[in-house]
Amino acid sequence: MCRHVAYVGPAEPLGRILVEPLHGLYRQSWAPRHQRYGTVNADGFGVGWYAEGDPVPARYRRAGPIWADLSFADLTRVVRSPALLAAVRDATLSGADAEAAAAPFAAGTWLFSHNGAVKGWPGSLASLSRTLPHEDLLSLEARNDSALVWALVLARLRGGDEEGQAMADTVLEVAAAAPGSRLNLLLTNGDTITASAWGDALWYLTRPGGGTVVASEPYDDDPHWQEVPDRTLLSASRTDVLLTPLKEPTDVSVPAPSKEPRT
Repeated sequence: MCRHVAYVGPAEPLGRILVEPLHGLYRQSWAPRHQRYGTVNADGFGVGWYAEGDPVPARYRRAGPIWADLSFADLTRVVRSPALLAAVRDATLSGADAEAAAAPFAAGTWLFSHNGAVKGWPGSLASLSRTLPHEDLLSLEARNDSALVWALVLARLRGGDEEGQAMADTVLEVAAAAPGSRLNLLLTNGDTITASAWGDALWYLTRPGGGTVVASEPYDDDPHWQEVPDRTLLSASRTDVLLTPLKEPTDVSVPAPSKEPRT
């Protein structure tokens, strides 16, 4: 049910994160190694990235499988960025929204993706949809669960919540309304990454020399990849990662596991 990845760090060609790794997002579209739900992610894809000096990201999205876009690998070879968020999609339900249903969703400086599914969609979130401003509801990019979850997160961000609070409150709210949902959310503002592990796998890698990658699954066999425990909120910068349990709201944040130095 989708694969996604985000990166913040020194500027690099997009392909170095997405295409070149042996098990990168490009390959995960047809041969994921750790996907628990679904097998092929061919219902659309997208990548968003930031140009130096411009806080508003660009996006490139398509409705078909990533391997069918003959220009994508060439594009990612030459476009460089200090931050990106990309996803390949396995749709929960087929629809007519084409590339509008493909992550990343965007608003202002933010890029967002959802790996998972809302149980009982759309009826399970009918009550939550009524909490949104009418304009936000009517301007949803797509008619799927991910777009509505993004609208709930975005309403909190626009209301002044910081990224971690907006993500955590939305996950808990949706999980209460639709028990059994899988809510792995991924958000970046170009400087930091915020993510949730709720019902599906999530990993991160802090790279030597700077740079943090957060992904549905590792894109290579580097032993320094760390799996995020389920029911956890992740907050990352270019150099640091903080994990906060979501099971008990009163729990204190804990630092990410220590890693042995490279030799």
